[in-house]
Amino acid sequence: MNDFVEQCRREWRRLGVPDPLAHEMAAELAADLQDAEADGVSADDLLGSSALDPRSFAASWAAERGIVPVQPDRGNPRRRPLALTAFTVVAAITLIVSALLLLAGQPKVSLFASSAPRPDGRAPSAGSVVPPGLSRHVVASAPASAPVEWILLFFAIVALGFAAWLWSSWIRSRPPTAAA
Repeated sequence: MNDFVEQCRREWRRLGVPDPLAHEMAAELAADLQDAEADGVSADDLLGSSALDPRSFAASWAAERGIVPVQPDRGNPRRRPLALTAFTVVAAITLIVSALLLLAGQPKVSLFASSAPRPDGRAPSAGSVVPPGLSRHVVASAPASAPVEWILLFFAIVALGFAAWLWSSWIRSRPPTAAA
């Protein structure tokens, strides 16, 4: 079991446990293992599943004693979900881009109308105040992509609302944290 104690020492050194505390913990662990062996209890029975993972055992013991901060593990349900974070960021960027495009109003489409005489020689339509032979021009411009930008803006707002709902349900589903 000396190998187990040595692996724990290496982990405590890596975690920054001060040497006097690491020596004390190693001596305590070695004594507990020797006592268990003298009583006929195997190290596996004494340590349980921790006997297979000395690094995790050493880290959790140091954290329980308050020597090092508790390290969140990879399976921690309180971690932010990566997919939800990415979804929220994409929705926010879409919202910003579509709003900026709507504010800029570019590109524009111009409509051009003329009331010049028809090729058959007839005058422009009734009610026209333009004398025959002269032309009237009407120019109207509108943003070309406004419908697309409005649709993007709508979906971005819906996506952000959905993301907010997911975040709130994720926060409510987290287990309570214990006071230190």
